Order: sequence, then structure tokens, then C-alpha cells
Amino acid sequence: MLSATFKLCCGISHEHLRKMNELKRMALSAIGHVTRGLMSKGSQCLSSTVPDYIRRIMWKDPAASQEHGSEVNSSWFSNTELSYVNQGEATLHGALGILQQQGGWQTETYQGKGELVLSTVLPRLGKVFRMETVLDVPVDQLFYELFEKLEQMPEWNPALSRVKILQRIGKNTLLSHEITAQCPGNLIGQRDFVSVRHCWKKETTVYLVGTATHSEFMPMQKGQVRAESGLSCIVLQPLEGDGRQTRFTWLLSMDLKGWIPKSIINRVLPQSQADFIRHLRRHLSTTAHP
Repeated sequence: MLSATFKLCCGISHEHLRKMNELKRMALSAIGHVTRGLMSKGSQCLSSTVPDYIRRIMWKDPAASQEHGSEVNSSWFSNTELSYVNQGEATLHGALGILQQQGGWQTETYQGKGELVLSTVLPRLGKVFRMETVLDVPVDQLFYELFEKLEQMPEWNPALSRVKILQRIGKNTLLSHEITAQCPGNLIGQRDFVSVRHCWKKETTVYLVGTATHSEFMPMQKGQVRAESGLSCIVLQPLEGDGRQTRFTWLLSMDLKGWIPKSIINRVLPQSQADFIRHLRRHLSTTAHP
């Protein structure tokens, strides 16, 4: 939309536009100043939705974007868009701290194909589940399926009925809306989520993080219970050797809202992780590398 606006203002062809990188940057910067004023209210709403545990890290480490190699140029984006990027990077920063914790984890479940689920309780975040397994596919293919092809996930994961990318911010951050599927006998019931998702690559390891956020593109839906992902972080790390196998680690903390006892939630979440891996394995077995 910004490119189209720029073309309209300058009255030049698309081919000529691509050759004028500097002029485009100046125009986008000017548009950004206008957008920042219009969206300042949305930015304030966004800040209020960040979980306390993540918000504390978010404002404590203003240099997080430099540490994690952010490619976002602040002059290209509105305050609200930059808030989403900061929220994603802060979630990543918090997840890295949790991943470094060696003690305090308790075994929840162990599945036949090596899916181990552990858990721990953290201040302000509550119970966090950690799944560990190995998948017989390269890191790049998993990244492609879980981030680039996010909207196709309901095609192979029956727990979801719809996934929609609401907005992309640069190459590494996006907003998404997910709706769970209606299942007879499901104790939890249908939920929807609005999340900011962020990816980061360090050497050969890929991190995919997500957390609940607010977006004017998808306000609360009437009759729909909006759950919140406090923290989700998937770590894709190649095993030593030919790179055809990936160590898959998944941190998950979630508030499903509604009148649901914690004992039920604490049973459902690790089982949902195991189910997700089962469906992912089945999908990958019939999918060629992109």
C-alpha cells in the first residue's frame, strides 16, 4: 500500500520507482510521520496488552533490537508497527532466558516417538511447558512450514479452523489471527488469538516466537472467547551430521480465558503440543522440500 501511495504522489512508473531507492525512503519516512500521529492511540492500547513478565523485559532492554539483529529501519514504520517489533523482540529475549534455565523442570509426558514435555512455574508468567523432540527434516523446511506458510497450517493441523496474517512488518515480524476448530466433547471450546510473531536466526539455529497482542485489524469478536498466548517459542536447531534432522524445542505458556480450571488447562496444553507434533510429522512425510 505504501508503494502504491508513493507512485500516486510522484506520478512515475513502477519500473522507474524501483530505481529511486533514496527518494522512496524519503517518501516512506514522510508517510510514516503522518501515520505515527494517526496511530498513537493504537500504540498505547498495544502496550497495555503485553504480559507483565514480557513488558518488564521489553522496557528493561531497549537495545534488544541490536542484540538480535533487527533489520527494521525506524523511519519506515509507524510507532504502532515499531511497538509490534519491540514486543516480538522482547518475547524472544524472555524466551532465551527461560531456555537457559537448567533446573526446575518436571516431566509432564513422554510420547512413544520421543516427544518429551517438561514444565516449570515462573513469576508473572505462570506454568510454562517445554516440548523436546527430533524431526527428520532440515531446519529450512520447518521454518518454511511454520512461518512462511503460516496461513496453510489448518490444512494439516485439525486443531485450527483458520489462520490469517493481518499485517507484515519487515521480513521478521507479523501479526496473525488464529481460530481453533470446534470439536465435539472439547472441554475448552473454540477460541481465537491475535498474536505478534517474530523470527530470528543465529548461525544455524532459528527461533520462532509469539505472544498475545492487540490489533485494530481484528477487534474482539462477538460470541468468541479470545485467549492469550503469554509466550510461545519454537527453536529449530540442526543436529550434527548432514543437517537432515532438526532438534525441535517448544516453550508454551497460555491463558485460555473463560471459566476453565487450571488443572484442565495443565492437562490440555502438553497434550496439544504432542498432537501438534503428530500432525506435523504426518504432514512433513508427504511434503517435498520447497
